[in-house]
Amino acid sequence: MGASPGTEKRPAGGFDGAADDLFERLRGYEGRPAAAAAYGPDPVNTVMIRHWCEALGHPVPPDGSAPATMLQVWTMAGPAGGGTGRAGPYDELLRALDEAGYTSVVATDCEQEYLRPLRPGEEIGFDAVIESVSPRKTTKLGTGYFVTTRMEVRADGEPAGTHRFRILKYRPAHGPGAGRHARDTESEDSKSQDTASPQGKPALGKPHDSRPQAGRPLRPRPVVNRDNAGFWEGVARGELLHQRCDDCGTPRFPWLPGCNACGSPKWTAVASAGHGTVYSYVVMHHPPFPAFDPPYAVALIELDEGVRIVSNLTGVALDGIRIGMPVELEFLRVDDELVLPVFRAAAGGGV
Repeated sequence: MGASPGTEKRPAGGFDGAADDLFERLRGYEGRPAAAAAYGPDPVNTVMIRHWCEALGHPVPPDGSAPATMLQVWTMAGPAGGGTGRAGPYDELLRALDEAGYTSVVATDCEQEYLRPLRPGEEIGFDAVIESVSPRKTTKLGTGYFVTTRMEVRADGEPAGTHRFRILKYRPAHGPGAGRHARDTESEDSKSQDTASPQGKPALGKPHDSRPQAGRPLRPRPVVNRDNAGFWEGVARGELLHQRCDDCGTPRFPWLPGCNACGSPKWTAVASAGHGTVYSYVVMHHPPFPAFDPPYAVALIELDEGVRIVSNLTGVALDGIRIGMPVELEFLRVDDELVLPVFRAAAGGGV
């Protein structure tokens, strides 16, 4: 977050150097509007602020203003659509990609810059521009183009922040369901591989191995940036790290550059003992996605240290998952380059 105005980071990925007439056509959309003179469907309001804070498990800012990371929320339309002010050139660009066969889309990252707090009652206006279209890139998901838009957000007519949003429009490397690996049956042997250190922290040691067979698709890579690099460095060491504010002591996750309770930029990384409970969960059936084999469980885990993390839940029948069920951390090696923290039902916790 917090990229300087006028800077642009080109997404990484293999460039397909062949002549690309489509790219030349797409470049013609750079600098054209993606949204013009648009307004959010609702003014900044205390109800949405409260719901946001409750969902994340954090208190409402003391002055009653909206958390800074809600910047985009006030610009978004509801499920019925409409009211986004999306401009014709952006629709044309997406249609050109669809017609060329780049029909899949995934959001890759965003960058935000905050100029001032947003307060209840303020009307949110915004304009957006198509900032850049990358050359054709070959990624693990498939081949396509990164499209970056830049939105300038106003509150009651005053500049309030900037929101850059990047998507990948791509042609999948594998058709739906192709190359899916077999469901993880997780033998009892995996339990002995994930041992705990003498300090009670799960040790990476020999993480449970779920590497796909040769030729099968890999999982998408996590986006690692300056704000969360320490978290992924901890995972590589076999630690699940969250942040604790040095000034007020509030724990937080995911990683952020400042405390959302008191605003302090000072913090310490703290390793979780790896114990928690299922706060909420969903069983994913659709859509199918390369490298994932539905149905599988995605859970919001509340750790004993007071923070929550979204992760996969393993080692329990899908119909046996329960809210409040105790879980334990383990590390899953999904391929030669990637290890992820996941959770399994604690002994006696599953059904």
